[in-house]
Amino acid sequence: MTIKTNLKRFALSLAASLLIAGAAHAEATKTPIRLATTTSTEQSGLLGWLLPQFTKETGYPVQVMAAGTGQSLKMGENGDADLVMVHAPSAEKKFVDAGFGIEPVHLMYNDFVIVGPAKDPAGLAKLHDAAQALQAIKEKGQTFISRGDESGTHIKEKTLWQATNVKPDFAGYKSIGQGMGPTLTMASELGAYTLTDRGTWLAYQSKLDLTVLLEGDKRLFNPYQVILVNPKRYPDLNTEGARTLKNWLVSEHGQKLIGDFKVAGQALFVADANTK
Repeated sequence: MTIKTNLKRFALSLAASLLIAGAAHAEATKTPIRLATTTSTEQSGLLGWLLPQFTKETGYPVQVMAAGTGQSLKMGENGDADLVMVHAPSAEKKFVDAGFGIEPVHLMYNDFVIVGPAKDPAGLAKLHDAAQALQAIKEKGQTFISRGDESGTHIKEKTLWQATNVKPDFAGYKSIGQGMGPTLTMASELGAYTLTDRGTWLAYQSKLDLTVLLEGDKRLFNPYQVILVNPKRYPDLNTEGARTLKNWLVSEHGQKLIGDFKVAGQALFVADANTK
C-alpha cells in the first residue's frame, strides 16, 4: 500500500470523524425546550422516565417547570414556556380559545382518588359518589387538605364541592397552596383526607399512612393534553423543539414508553393519543 493511498484514507477518516463530531456538537447545542407541566407528571416520576430518552434520541434538552395547571398555563400565556402538559380540560379550552395555545392533543389519562386514614371516620368507603364523599367529610367534622393552588387537581376538587351545593368553609378544611406530594404528606401526618391523582398516589403511597377510600366515580376521570404555545404571540419561542417533543410523546414509540412506566408493578398512566 502506497504512502499516497494511506494519506488519502487518513484524510477520509479524519473528514468522517469531523463530520460526526460536528453533528454531535450540533445535537448537544440544540436550544432547550421549556415545558410547563403539572407537579403530577414530575412527582410521579413519569418525566424522569421519558425525557432522558427523548433527549438521547433527538438532542433536545428539556427544561421542566413543574407547577399547578393554572400556573403552567399562565407561563404559557406569558411566553415563558414553549409548550404545556396539563390536566384541566375547561382551563385548557380557555387557553386555546384565547389564542395562547395551538395544536392541543390528547396524551394520556389516569384518574383521581380520595385518600384518607384507614379508620375512615367519615365513612367514605361505603360511598360511590365523590361529591357526597366531600360532603360527608364536612358533616363528620373531619380534616380535608386541599392543594389550593389552582392546579388541575384543585380545579377538580372545586367542581366536586360545587356539586354538593355546600362551601368548603368548615374548620377542618385546610388550603395549603402546595403541590401534590406535600399535600399527601400533610394529609398523612394529620390523619386527614385529600383528593389526589392516581399517578402521584402510586409514587408516594409507600411513604404514607393513608389508603384509597373512594375511586371509580366517572367524574374522577383525569385526562392530560399537550399544547404548543402560540408562536404568533411570542416569535422567540422554541416552537420547532416543542413540536418535536409533542410529536414524540404522541408517537407510537412515546405512547409505548408512557404505558410502560410503572411504580411497584402498577402502570400510572394510560396512553390514549391514538384513540381520539
